[in-house]
Amino acid sequence: MKYFKPKTLRFLMTISFVFTFLTMSAQQNGKIKGTITTSDGEQAAGVNIILKNSKYWAVSDESGNFDFNRVKPNTYTLQVSLTGYETLESEVIVAESETTTVNLQLKVSNKELKEVVINNKKSILSKKTDYVARMPLTNLENPQVYNVIHKELLLEQVSVDIKSAVQNSPGAVPVTYPSGGVAVTFRGFTTGINARNGMETSTNRSSTDLANVERIEILKGPSGTLFGSTISSFGGVVNLVTKKPFETTATEVSYTTGSFNLNRFTADINTPLNEEKTVLFRINAAVNREKSFLDYGFNNTVAVTPSLTFKANEKLTFNIDAEYISSNNTRRTYHRYDAASGITNPGDLKIDYKKSLFYDDNDAKTSANKVFAQAEYQISENWKSTTLFSFMGENVDRSYQTYTLWLNPYQAARRVGNWGPIYDNYTNIQQNINGQFATGSIKHKLLVGANYNFNKSGFSSGATAYIDTIDVRTPFDPMRRKTVDATLKQTAYPITTNKTFSVYASDVINFTERLSAMLSLRLDNYKLDTVEGTEGYNQTALSPKLGLVYQVVKDQVSIFGNYMNGFQNSPPATQPDATRLILDPVYAVQYEAGVKVEAFNKKLSTTLSYYNIKIDNAVQYDNNGFAYQNGEQVSKGFDFELIANPINGFNIIAGYAFNDNTIPATGKKAVGAPENVANFWTTYTLQNTVKGLGAGFGINYVGKSYMFDDNVFYIPSYTTANATVFYDQPTWRVGLKFNNLSNEKYWDFYGNSQAPTNFLVNLTLKF
Repeated sequence: MKYFKPKTLRFLMTISFVFTFLTMSAQQNGKIKGTITTSDGEQAAGVNIILKNSKYWAVSDESGNFDFNRVKPNTYTLQVSLTGYETLESEVIVAESETTTVNLQLKVSNKELKEVVINNKKSILSKKTDYVARMPLTNLENPQVYNVIHKELLLEQVSVDIKSAVQNSPGAVPVTYPSGGVAVTFRGFTTGINARNGMETSTNRSSTDLANVERIEILKGPSGTLFGSTISSFGGVVNLVTKKPFETTATEVSYTTGSFNLNRFTADINTPLNEEKTVLFRINAAVNREKSFLDYGFNNTVAVTPSLTFKANEKLTFNIDAEYISSNNTRRTYHRYDAASGITNPGDLKIDYKKSLFYDDNDAKTSANKVFAQAEYQISENWKSTTLFSFMGENVDRSYQTYTLWLNPYQAARRVGNWGPIYDNYTNIQQNINGQFATGSIKHKLLVGANYNFNKSGFSSGATAYIDTIDVRTPFDPMRRKTVDATLKQTAYPITTNKTFSVYASDVINFTERLSAMLSLRLDNYKLDTVEGTEGYNQTALSPKLGLVYQVVKDQVSIFGNYMNGFQNSPPATQPDATRLILDPVYAVQYEAGVKVEAFNKKLSTTLSYYNIKIDNAVQYDNNGFAYQNGEQVSKGFDFELIANPINGFNIIAGYAFNDNTIPATGKKAVGAPENVANFWTTYTLQNTVKGLGAGFGINYVGKSYMFDDNVFYIPSYTTANATVFYDQPTWRVGLKFNNLSNEKYWDFYGNSQAPTNFLVNLTLKF
C-alpha cells in the first residue's frame, strides 16, 4: 500500500472539502432561465432584467434569452423596466437544485425597443448593428473588428464634439484639419467621417454635430469591399448612425455651459403623427456657441435634423431623414518649420501656449445639407430588399486658413489663404438584397448589392505670399483680415465631376453552428471626367474579403481571421519629361487574427487581435521628380478592447493599441501614426440609496508621432485625465465634467496647442 505524506494528505483533504462544499452549494442553489419577446413576437435583445431586492441582474442576448445561475432558494420578483412604459414584473419561485423557466412579453414592438432607453441607460456592451456587414451578424459571428460608441456613454462624458467621443475606441486619435475637416487616425492611417447610416457623407470642410448621433461605429481595417474607396481608408471606416423615430411621444431638452463661454442647447422631440402609429416623426436640433481657449478664436454652429418613418404596410417601410448644419468659426494654423530652425517639437517654441498669431476675423463660414431615404421591403420571411438614396451638399462660403513658417523658436513668417467659395455634392443610390437559405446542412446569409455614386465639385481659392515676420518675444498684433484681403487674389477652378459604379456580394456560410466563413467581392469602376487642361481617367478595381470564425464556446468565445482589401484610385502622373504614367489603384491588404469574448450574461465584452496591413504599390517619387509605383508601406500591430459591467451600475471601458507603421525603403516611421494609444473610462452609479448618483474617471494616452517624413520634427506624447459627477433621474439629469485635470500641455498632429483644464455643466430634462 502506498502512503501519503502528512502534508500531501492534508492538501488532498482540503481539496476534497472544498469540492464537496461547492458541490453541496451548487445542489442547494437553483437557476432561472427565460426568454423575452416583444409585442410583435420578435426576440428582445439587450434588455436589462433584475431580481428585486437582490444582487442578481442580467441582460438578454441576441435571441432574447437570459439566465441567473446559483440563485439562493426563495421567492423573487423579476422586473423589466422601460422608460415611458409600464414596468413589467413577474413572481418566480426558486427551489433547490431546480431550474425555473420564465417567458415574458414586452408591451413594445421590436422597432420601439431599438430606440427606447432601458433603465435610463442602454447596455454599453451592445455591438448590435446592421451596417458593419450590411447584414444581421452578431459581433461573435463577424470576422472584422469594430467598436461601437453609444450616445449614453457620450451623455455620461458630457461630450459636445466628435473629437472627445471617438477617443473611446482603442487606438483612435481625433484629427482636426486646419481646413476645417474632422477625421480619426487608427491603425496608422487617417480616416474621414465619411459614412452616415452606411452611406457616403463628408466632413472635409464642414462641421458635424453629436445632437443627432445614436452611436458611432468604427470599423477597423481596409473596408473597400463593402464600402468602396470614397467612404473607407486603409485604416477602416467611421460610420455615424443617426437617431430614428419611435412609437411613443417623448421630448428631451438639454443645456450645457462651461469654460471658454460655452453655451450649447439641444432638443430631441419624438411623436407619432397618427393614431395607428404608422407615421412617426422626430426632430433633433442644436445651437452651439463657444470661444477658443486662445486669446482669439470661436466656434458657432446650428444643426437641425428632422426624420420621418412611414409604415406603408406590414412589409414596406420608408425612412427619410435630413440634416442642415451651419457653422461659423476660426481654423487652427498650418505650422511649418525651417530646416535650419533647430526646432524638434512644438514645445521648443517660445510663444505663449494660449497665444494666437491671427485675429478671429480670419474666419470660415460653411454649411452642409444632407438627405437620406430608405425603402425596406420584406419580400418573404427570409428575403429583404433595401433601396437607399443619399445626397450630401457641402458648401464653403469662405475659409480663411492661416500658415506659419518658423525660422527659429521665436521668429515666425505669417501668411493666409482663403479657400472658397467651394461646393461638393455627393449623390448615392444603392440597392441591397439580403437573404437566408440552406444548401443541405450548410446555412447561408447572402448580401448582393449595387451602388452608383456621382460627385460634382466647384473650387475657388487664393493665398498671399508671406506677409510679415514677427518675433514672439516682443509685443505684436494678430494679423487682421483687412491686411490679408489687400494682397489676396482668388482663382476659380473648373468644375469637376466623377462617377463610380460598383457591384458587390457577400456570403456568410455556416458550415456548423460554430464554424462560419465570409466570402466577399466588390467590382468598382471609377471615372473622372475631363475638365479644362486636365485629362480624365478611368479605373477599375477588384476588392476581395475573406473571413473565418470559429466559436470555441457557442455565443461566448470566438476566434477569427480575415483577409481584407482597401483601395484608392490614382490619377495619371505627369513626369518631368512631359510623359504620362498611367497608375493603377493603390491597394492595401490586411491579414488579421484574434479572439472575441462576450461572457457572463453579456457583462463582459473583449476583443484582442493582431493585424498586418501592407501597401506594395504606393506612388512615390525619385530624386529627379519622376513618379513610380512600387512604394511599400507596412502597418502592423494589435488592438485590445475591454468593456465590462461587473456589477449593476459599474461600467468599465478600456483599450490599448500598438501600431508600427514604417516605410521599408527608408526605415522611417509614417507621419501622424503614434505607436501607443490607450484609453480608460469607468463610472459607478448608486443603485439603492440616492439612486442615480454617480461618478466617473478616465485617462487617455497618445504616444509620440512624427509630423514629417524625415522623422526629425515630432509631436510629443501626452496623457489627459477627465472626471465627472452626475445625478440621473427618470425625468431629469445633471452632470459636471472636468477635462484635462492635470492641465497637460499637448499638441495635435499639426502642432496646435490643445485646451487646458476646463469644465462642463449639463442639465437635461426628459418628459
